[in-house]
Amino acid sequence: MKRSLWLVTGALVVALLGGCGGSGPTTGGSDQAPAPATVGTDQNTGQKTTAGTKQTSYPLTLKDATGTAYTFAKAPERIVSTSPAETEILFALGLGDRVVAVSDYDDYPEEAKAKPKVGGIVNPNEEAIIAQQPDLVITGISMQDQVAEKLRSLGLVVWKTNPRTTEDILNNILLFGQITNRQEQAETLVAQMKEDIQRVKNAVQDVKPNERKKVYVEFAPGWTVGKGEFMDELITLAGGVNIANDMEGWNPISEEKVLNEDPDVILYASGVTDDKSGQTLEQIIRKRSGWDKITAVRDQRIVGVDQNVLNRPGPRITQGLYEVAKAIYPDRVK
Repeated sequence: MKRSLWLVTGALVVALLGGCGGSGPTTGGSDQAPAPATVGTDQNTGQKTTAGTKQTSYPLTLKDATGTAYTFAKAPERIVSTSPAETEILFALGLGDRVVAVSDYDDYPEEAKAKPKVGGIVNPNEEAIIAQQPDLVITGISMQDQVAEKLRSLGLVVWKTNPRTTEDILNNILLFGQITNRQEQAETLVAQMKEDIQRVKNAVQDVKPNERKKVYVEFAPGWTVGKGEFMDELITLAGGVNIANDMEGWNPISEEKVLNEDPDVILYASGVTDDKSGQTLEQIIRKRSGWDKITAVRDQRIVGVDQNVLNRPGPRITQGLYEVAKAIYPDRVK
């Protein structure tokens, strides 16, 4: 399915970043909420083992990414997710039957497409959410406080996430497993993801510091990501150097800076097409004045990646890591 450039650019907060719980394209190092709560740290661990099976012990008290504490009397049975990343986590834990509604941007797994839609993190449909009578609403840090407070005033649990690192992503999975009494499934998933990460790290571990490839990634015309976000971390884990690592968060970047940095590899969001010109993002990149002198362009190292596995901090983030690593070091990552 193609995505138009105006959609990706105009809805960058909502679909691209809002869908992963981020705080928007200009997010920097300030005004950051506390990191997602880590299971078992200064909280009720809520664990008990029966006949070799780890079960959640209720009531369970945990804090979300804003530091707001919630007590769960039992495992949630009606869950609304306004974030595609969190939706993917829930389905990966076998909770698809408990998910009663999802965001307008959910497209994975296939079963999620059939769920009722409730807007997104930045533009939630409050009435649609309330109509589902959920006992848990999962959203991102970017949901406006007045919206969250309105839902909370009606007795709803509004759980905000803010994953900034791969560790945050793994912790979110463990937390959701604990809240929903799917701890074993969560631990199995996290263990597999850690293996996937280590496999990539092993493949690039022998790359010398002075031989690491310089990487530029573009999701929408002129937009890239700097340090402090999991996307930058993926490039680092893959053995590359993000040319925008002197910035923080999601930011526009000048064509001149990219020219001066002369990246060895350019990654772009595949499937993005300009409605008016019919040009793909790759074509737009190649036609930019002077960019034919960039090493990545000369060496035909412009690689499209599936933006959904790259920008959604969920179970498929390790697939995104693999694709990034393979694009940077195709001779090392098979």
